[in-house]
Amino acid sequence: MVKLVIHPSKKQSKINKEIYGHFSEHLGRCIYEGIYVGEDSPIPNKNGMRTDVVEALKEIKVPVLRWPGGCFADEYHWKDGIGPKENRKKMINTHWGGVVEDNSFGTHEFFELCEQLGCEAYVNGNLGSGTVQEMSEWVEYITFKGVSPMSDLRAKNGRKEPWKLAFFGVGNENWGCGGNMNPDFYANEYRRYQTYVRNYDMENPTAKICCGANVDDYEWTSDVLKTCYRHSPVQFHGFMDGLSLHYYVHPEGWEIKGSATEFDDKVWYKTLNKAFYMDELIRRHGNIMDEYDPDKKIGMIVDEWGTWYTVEPGTNPGFLYQQNTMRDALVAGITLNIFNKHSDRVKMANLAQMVNVLQSVILTDGADMLLTPTYHIFNMYKYHQDAQLLDSFVETENIGVEEEWQVPNLTESVSMDADGNIHITLTNLSLTEDYPVETILTDYEAKEVKGEIVHGEMTDKNTFEDKECVKVCEFTGAEITEKGIRFTIPRCSVLHLTVK
Repeated sequence: MVKLVIHPSKKQSKINKEIYGHFSEHLGRCIYEGIYVGEDSPIPNKNGMRTDVVEALKEIKVPVLRWPGGCFADEYHWKDGIGPKENRKKMINTHWGGVVEDNSFGTHEFFELCEQLGCEAYVNGNLGSGTVQEMSEWVEYITFKGVSPMSDLRAKNGRKEPWKLAFFGVGNENWGCGGNMNPDFYANEYRRYQTYVRNYDMENPTAKICCGANVDDYEWTSDVLKTCYRHSPVQFHGFMDGLSLHYYVHPEGWEIKGSATEFDDKVWYKTLNKAFYMDELIRRHGNIMDEYDPDKKIGMIVDEWGTWYTVEPGTNPGFLYQQNTMRDALVAGITLNIFNKHSDRVKMANLAQMVNVLQSVILTDGADMLLTPTYHIFNMYKYHQDAQLLDSFVETENIGVEEEWQVPNLTESVSMDADGNIHITLTNLSLTEDYPVETILTDYEAKEVKGEIVHGEMTDKNTFEDKECVKVCEFTGAEITEKGIRFTIPRCSVLHLTVK
């Protein structure tokens, strides 16, 4: 019998809702076809946004959306995407597939999408190939309410009132596709550019996100922070509000990656082992951040994460279209539990990407749409948003078929929402073993427990022929005991329990 111990009286950090954020880049069929079909499309839409996709995303309570990239951000010039669509400049998307980008989805369309979703906006600015003036004017165009050339231009294009801009990224992956910069050079550029990212609306300030490291580049984190805060005030807020981190799980490495749907038990455990690496990355980058920011006022922003496999056969390699299986559901469950546990430092995360690209929550085919296993994990975990992390611990043992790639059999995180309900999310990584769990709730009397679960075989997936192979099912196996609750978590599953 496995013991899960929860201390409801020991409340820890707040789990920011933005940890459950998403990312939509001008890449493949993410924006076009996936989210935006245009006002004249026969596919049902509201102001060009697919009604079915928007409604599905509202169900999982998307809290924040990052746009326009990604690598695309540092070749994107925002003035090309405003004004009458027939007059907008066309360009070649050099990063993703070499296709024509007609800029029909621009600033106004992005904020329309955010308003339909009811989510916050995270705009990523062009530092790599753009100017300080261009970035500064974009922020002014979006947020300034008074009389100015940019607010006048916004009104001319049909929007008199400014939008709320919660987050602004000053460049993206500037160690790579955003300019191949050294950390000290980027840090000085960040200092310069962020100076002109003005907070025009002090009641709704814009948080500034600095470009952080690629995976385990701890030198980047250290050098960027050292340079950024040299001769700078001790008060960091307003200068840097967040530092990003990017990490993708490639089962077979960056070059090969591996199939999204065809894999064996060895690759299953190897993939999940690599998902656990997120915990080490957060701890080690966090330790460096603690040297400069011991009070944790700067958020770690994991604004690109997820699985990255070889594209589906017969699809454009530059579109990064991949299927989604129970393996992805487990990666999502593991990773979100890690983020919850580190919510004192991790303040936002953005799954890459929202629709039709990498670890998507939705796939589309013309007018058709399906929800992926990853979607269902976000739907179960949404109750953690803005809840209070509780102190918890679960007994584990290492499992796997190869010693190098062994993993803990279980992961968990527990929170308490504003109404006092306790939410437990638990993953079972084993392909063969169910685990009986004795949950001890200290100084707390459980009166009611409800459950829901996603489980199946490791390669189970949803297709347009079978959209509900993987879905959320009611879990009725939990019972209340004198000490807490007792249940058995099935193999290859992600479980959510609500305790009242």
